[in-house]
Amino acid sequence: MESHLCYLWLLISSFTYFCLLNKLLAHSLFHVHHHPGIRTNVTKHLFFSNFTSNYEIKLLGNASISQDKGFIQIPDPSPAVDHAYQAGRAINSSPIRLLDPLTATPASFQTTFSFQFTTTNNSFSGSGGNGLAFVIVPDEFTVGRAGPWLGIVNDACEHYKVFAVEFDNSYDPNFGDPNDDHVGINLGTAVSFKTSDSSESNASLHHDDVVHRAWIRYDGHRNWIEIYLGVDGDTVPSQPLLSSSLNLSPLLNEYMFVGFSASTGDSSQIHSILSWEFFSTSQAMLNEPPSHICRQNIAHQVSKYSMTNQISRPSSFLIFLCLFGLFVVTFLNLYCNSNRSSGSGSTLAFVFPDGKQRPVPPSKPRRFEILELYRATKRFSKMEVLASDTRGVLYRGTLPNGCYVAVKRFSSNEFLHLSRLDWTRVLKRISSITTNVPCHPNLAPIRGWCCDNRETIIVYDYYQNGSLDRWLFGVGVLPWSRRFELIKDVAESLSFLHSKELTHGNLKSSSVFLDVNCKAVLGDYGFFMGSVSSKKADVFGFGMLVLEIVSGKRTELEEEITDVLGFAWAMHEKGEMVNVINERMKSNMNFEQAIRVLEIGLVCTLCEGNIGIGRPSMEEVGHFLNMKKQIPKLPSRRPAELLPENYDGFSV
Repeated sequence: MESHLCYLWLLISSFTYFCLLNKLLAHSLFHVHHHPGIRTNVTKHLFFSNFTSNYEIKLLGNASISQDKGFIQIPDPSPAVDHAYQAGRAINSSPIRLLDPLTATPASFQTTFSFQFTTTNNSFSGSGGNGLAFVIVPDEFTVGRAGPWLGIVNDACEHYKVFAVEFDNSYDPNFGDPNDDHVGINLGTAVSFKTSDSSESNASLHHDDVVHRAWIRYDGHRNWIEIYLGVDGDTVPSQPLLSSSLNLSPLLNEYMFVGFSASTGDSSQIHSILSWEFFSTSQAMLNEPPSHICRQNIAHQVSKYSMTNQISRPSSFLIFLCLFGLFVVTFLNLYCNSNRSSGSGSTLAFVFPDGKQRPVPPSKPRRFEILELYRATKRFSKMEVLASDTRGVLYRGTLPNGCYVAVKRFSSNEFLHLSRLDWTRVLKRISSITTNVPCHPNLAPIRGWCCDNRETIIVYDYYQNGSLDRWLFGVGVLPWSRRFELIKDVAESLSFLHSKELTHGNLKSSSVFLDVNCKAVLGDYGFFMGSVSSKKADVFGFGMLVLEIVSGKRTELEEEITDVLGFAWAMHEKGEMVNVINERMKSNMNFEQAIRVLEIGLVCTLCEGNIGIGRPSMEEVGHFLNMKKQIPKLPSRRPAELLPENYDGFSV
């Protein structure tokens, strides 16, 4: 039976192939590929005398536009905003062509802008913040780290193509700064490969009352850059402050975004951009077909409507016969496979690939085919791995439309022995999360899934700023004010989940992501939890996360958990909780607030029978953090049992 079906299928396929081949050959007689034509220049001109009500500028992070002055300001100068350790960007909302991909020739460009640094009243001794940079970046959503990074890159930026010219009035020898008043050229990093002392010009970057003007000129053919610095209103200085041979082609995509990036550290200041002009010229190839090709196409168009030499079309009966035969083969194939599957108990397997799914709105989750995700993650390449644990691997994926996604591929061991009832529960949990999660800004929505007996994959939004663990344990310092806000974000999102009778089930620092505004977003959910006990497990995971954030010590390995938790309790017994705080934060933080948060973390790790206190709900934890409820008094001695049952170091 099956052999006859195969022969019939081959016959129909051969006929279809012959018809298509015949049509393609006929088409090729009249359509010839155009030969490369002449070169032309692609130009782009931007001009902003001010930025009032300008929708061409996209603001990221802590950046704003002053409506009364028309300035771009980083950070937002509002008194309600903490100006220390902030970062932001302001970029043109449309990409600009900056590379000819055929010849790898970078575009030539010129830009000039006026800017001013203003020290805020709450700055510490030692004027200055960290500085401003003109940047060329590959995307429109990344914000770099605050402090000496100038918002250019962060710990999640790997192989990040970025070009920057920095105007820096802070001194950090770890970044190779020559002094606290310099201009530098940065290639893919916050460390300048070449610098120049800006105090040698007549516009030191430490003068708050001076409006500076910068001129940057780059010749893509000569691979040469020149940077000038002066006072706004003056002519261009006769000599560049900094000039160098520079080939930008390795750092450029064909289209890039241009704009500004700035940051603050301990000493905060407002970086204002008052005006901006940008002009670029890149080469492109203009395809121009030869004249004889044009004549052939005209002849073809004339012959289509003449009565002679026309190729007869297949008859309606022949088309009907082919479609009917294809339908019969498909039906019989499905019938045979269905009978075979019911006898063996295996999953239904189709010979023909699934047809296209019904279109789904971009905001709605959908089912992905395994081949889509295989291609999106470059065959689940190690180069695309974002995080991993015993339950699976999280990959970065790129969809055909260019959008990034985070793809969690669960370990086969997790699903190998699942019964049909277990599978139903997993799919029901996915459905519940996709229904409720989009309602909260601090919960990562599920964009889709792929489930069968071989693979279980969940697709989330991708967050360019990466996961919290990379910020906590990177080379930089995440300030206490930011850590405290992240703790509150996580507590609020968990409380929302629990109010919907849902749980996270996989709470750890690598499951917390940072959006473009450095807000915490919970993702990478667990899918093997009960409904009641797992709420308490989420609370315990939150307590461990708090200890990790405040102490700066990892808690993901079981042998380290007892050490971190035991150390925190030992310091509590001695009345020396301040020793738990990460040393790198102690230069600028609220110690009383940090100790209170540590106490909340310890309360969350208590077991139900501990001295009658028990573990609080996440709603109560939110009240503790917002000073709306008093924290239960901790026992003076460390409880005998700290860890709940079945804690594996990743989730409960």
